[in-house]
Amino acid sequence: MKTIYSEEEKYIRAKKKVDNVKGFYSNLLAYCLVIPFLFFINYMTSPSYWWFWWPALGWGIGIGFHAFGVFGNNLIFGKDWEERKIKEFMDKDNRTKF
Repeated sequence: MKTIYSEEEKYIRAKKKVDNVKGFYSNLLAYCLVIPFLFFINYMTSPSYWWFWWPALGWGIGIGFHAFGVFGNNLIFGKDWEERKIKEFMDKDNRTKF
């Protein structure tokens, strides 16, 4: 059974999705800026023990869960990737037969 949404509800849902994606990319950007900084601090203060791996690993796992929460299992290929590829190959086969 499909739910029918009004235009306002569609807008609110779309805005929430956009905000979630922006939040994920902000988190990813912060990770890419902070972890090298932690590496530098680690290198300068205690190069005999590489502790920066622990926050990199913990935050990295968190980013993975955040990505899954935002994109679901469509992270790499997208929701309808398989269907688009099948159609692409079928179209290509149709063009080459003539």
